[in-house]
Amino acid sequence: MDREFLIDLFADFGPVTIRKMFSGYGISADGINFALSLRAGLFFRADEVTIPNFEAEGSKPFQYSTSAKTVLVNSYWELPARLFDDSEELAQWARAALAAAQRAKVKKRPKGKKAAPKKLATKKRPAKKTARRVGKAKRAHR
Repeated sequence: MDREFLIDLFADFGPVTIRKMFSGYGISADGINFALSLRAGLFFRADEVTIPNFEAEGSKPFQYSTSAKTVLVNSYWELPARLFDDSEELAQWARAALAAAQRAKVKKRPKGKKAAPKKLATKKRPAKKTARRVGKAKRAHR
């Protein structure tokens, strides 16, 4: 899928930003990435709210293979092929994907500097105990 095709595809959804990413494009709205267009197809962001819709359509989550294993990315699911011909329903799915991406963003901890660990108060030994040890050490030397 090329950039112009994607712009046309999301026309009923509204303006999207399309950026080169991996072997395809990342698609975002309001600064939030909600879709991926890769060689393998078009994938929308999904979560526990929207995954049942993808499952009902027979869609599968995005996956890729490394030399050691196949990695399943359950947060992006393949868009059902029938939606490429129904721009209004595709826009509904895109809104749901954007909402899933927004929910995921809220769940993540904000990026930033980590708080410095609190210093533990060290217990100081009473002076008497220290004096006793010193006294014992002096007696041991005699």
